[in-house]
Amino acid sequence: MLFSSAFAVQAQDINEVKKQIDAEQFQKAKTSLKSIIKSNPSQGKAYFLLGNIYLNQSVLDSAKISYDEGLKAKEAAHFNYIGLGQLDLEKNDVTAAKAKFESAKSEMRKKDFEELVYIASAYMNNAHPDYKAALATLELAKEKNAAEPQVLLALGDAHYGDKNQNEAFSAYRNAFQADNSLIRAKVQLGVLLKGAKAYKEAVAAYNEVIALSPNYGPVYRELAETYYYWALNVPGRYDQYMKEALSFYEKYMAMTDYSLASRMRHADFLILAKDYKALEIEANKMKELDKVNPRILRYLGYAAYENGHIDDAIASLQEFINNPSNKVISLDYLYLGQAKIKKGTNADESAIDPTLFQEGVGLIKKGAELEPSVVDGLGEFGQNLYSKKMFKEAAAILELATSYKESKSFLLDNYYLGNSIYFANAGKAVADRDMEALKKADVAYGNVLTASPETIDAYISRARTNSLLEDDQAMIKYYQEYIDHVNAKGAEELAKPTVKTKLVEAYSTMGAGYANFDKAKAIEHFNKALEIDPANKYAIQALKSLQ
Repeated sequence: MLFSSAFAVQAQDINEVKKQIDAEQFQKAKTSLKSIIKSNPSQGKAYFLLGNIYLNQSVLDSAKISYDEGLKAKEAAHFNYIGLGQLDLEKNDVTAAKAKFESAKSEMRKKDFEELVYIASAYMNNAHPDYKAALATLELAKEKNAAEPQVLLALGDAHYGDKNQNEAFSAYRNAFQADNSLIRAKVQLGVLLKGAKAYKEAVAAYNEVIALSPNYGPVYRELAETYYYWALNVPGRYDQYMKEALSFYEKYMAMTDYSLASRMRHADFLILAKDYKALEIEANKMKELDKVNPRILRYLGYAAYENGHIDDAIASLQEFINNPSNKVISLDYLYLGQAKIKKGTNADESAIDPTLFQEGVGLIKKGAELEPSVVDGLGEFGQNLYSKKMFKEAAAILELATSYKESKSFLLDNYYLGNSIYFANAGKAVADRDMEALKKADVAYGNVLTASPETIDAYISRARTNSLLEDDQAMIKYYQEYIDHVNAKGAEELAKPTVKTKLVEAYSTMGAGYANFDKAKAIEHFNKALEIDPANKYAIQALKSLQ
């Protein structure tokens, strides 16, 4: 009787820990699990759940230690094979993982299904998720208990990951109907709406959750993320919705815990929200908690750069990147690269140290090799250099920005790239021009005109670039396209002084090009220039030399 009572208490403790994990109160759950293990080391599932928390927080070595210890336990030790299998999946060693999953399954009783749910979760929650494998595993769980809420919840996650929204919705709905204490299932119904950009409806769904369970922390994180995406999609309400997002994230933190892991997740969100003042405060708080955790250097580096503390940014990010045990991401290289360039820029922003500039560009390239989308937004950095007339440097940055074709500013970045290269070469003798760069400028203007044929000035710019390339045929072609587009707009457009100036340039430069192979055409175009500007000295002189 005493043994039975102790077992019931332990099962109750484990169930309480599961609720803490579900509510993302990871620090509290870790403390509870360590207490359970200390009082009863035979509880294999306690080791397994502790390992899962470490795994969730990317502390892989601690996760492995916990799983290995759990295999020595007397009760439910086999769950730890699942944890070790997930570690194999992190390394993309599917064969080793499957072998460990089979070891876990071999110790299941006839009606057991929990192991299958955890195996499915392992397939989903790793660096190389396999939702098909998760679904196949959950089909086995359904054979044992098709109405089990935890199985239905996991099915929802698997269908969601597999981008099957309808099946995910049904599974989450059924899970909540089967067990209305399963709050995460109801939260996920809101997550599906968020993914469909139905932000208003998602917020309404989350408010229903809060009405049922106001202390369930994860719903406030989902509200924060929903308002963040809503802010991005409704620019007119960006400040209002971003304020809501940050407020809800603070509430999420208060409802969960202020552990280092939670603070890191908060820091990741602050980076998304571009609240760098708050990020710097959070990073320094994390430093007080754990001076040696390497990720803190990342947050300190990002915050220092955005807040203008360039030396601190370089020191933090350089230390983080130079440690071979750290997993460096594209954003680390982007920030360090930009910091190096800022460091090399003189006080009046008129010149950049060439060595630091090249170091910076090289680092940004490394970032783009890891994740091409990291340069989305880099165009603004290049345009700032352009505005300071540092055309060669601007071109190097804008070339990186335009390497990501899905960028929101792809068109504008191409236009500035073309201009940067053009102005870097204009006025130079033919032998001193960078012809390869000018060819890139021609392509950049071509990208602009392909996407937006009515960007009329791009025809002029492309013609000027081909003039520097000494390609008379292409130069004539693009000036003519400019002329055709202007004429199509009618008399009002043709009467504008700026348009007249450009037409004189077009006809005169075309005349000079035709002079090399068609004298009659050359005379015709110089005369057209004089019709607009009868006193144009260049056209008058050119006509005299042709006659």
